[in-house]
Amino acid sequence: MAMDAKEIELKAKALTKAATQNEPPANIIALLKELQKGVKATEDLLRSTRVGIIVNKFKQHKSSDVARLSSEIVSKWRNEVNKQKATGSPSASQRSSGSPRPARNGTASPAAGGTPSDKASKLSVAPDKRTWKADGVDVNQTANKIRDSCIGLMYDGLCLNSTEAPRAVLSKASAVEAAAYNQFGPETKEQYRTKIRSLFQNLKNKSNPNLRNRVLSGDVTPEKFVTMSHDELRSAEQREADAKIQKLNMDKAMVAQAERSISKSLQCGKCGQRKVTYTEAQTRAADEPMTLFCTCLNCGKSWKQ
Repeated sequence: MAMDAKEIELKAKALTKAATQNEPPANIIALLKELQKGVKATEDLLRSTRVGIIVNKFKQHKSSDVARLSSEIVSKWRNEVNKQKATGSPSASQRSSGSPRPARNGTASPAAGGTPSDKASKLSVAPDKRTWKADGVDVNQTANKIRDSCIGLMYDGLCLNSTEAPRAVLSKASAVEAAAYNQFGPETKEQYRTKIRSLFQNLKNKSNPNLRNRVLSGDVTPEKFVTMSHDELRSAEQREADAKIQKLNMDKAMVAQAERSISKSLQCGKCGQRKVTYTEAQTRAADEPMTLFCTCLNCGKSWKQ
């Protein structure tokens, strides 16, 4: 049976008390399991009760069983909320489809079908000046400071020079972060943070604007995006330029080189070996002897004489 908000708040307080009083892991696990079964997660419910923040803290608990269970619960709740966002399902207050969602300042947002006027629905800055802060969006989507910062980073990468609505960009940024978290997480792992930084740099690459468009349009799914190789992330123009350079280098390597003679009479001054190759060239006056350019086959030392 689903718990109401008051019951959830009581359980959350009990969890906090159990942690501060160093109660046995078994007591904490029992409370977590009750929340796992009784919470029908929605964004409004998690925000109002703050239960997501409290449970998330237990992911760092010294008991591996507590840490694992809390991680499973947070992941489950996050997936439920993301599904609701994707399908437009009503939140915890079970608002009808025609009921407007209250804004944070207490005023109501436009009803469905009305003209959107909130910052999440329209641009307020030039496309090349966009960031999540400039767009006025709320990137606090997971109740986890590190992950929310990464969502902001993905937003900044995706919104650059884009005219997509802030709400659409935020939804895509959250989906990309969630895919990276599922593939490389948790957020404490360096692999997750490195991947987020790499994706951000690729999205901000001025020579590859098509990548942002492909991710925003859904041509590249978030799951595909976070697993793309370095070569796949580059633009077709970049790959073509690299191919030309590679071909040029190959052509140069195929050009016949001047034949080098091997002499056993020449001795390397560094290693003392007599395995020396040389070429001759007239670098001085015609009546003067040729210059020898020598290379030791043993240690690689080069000299001329």
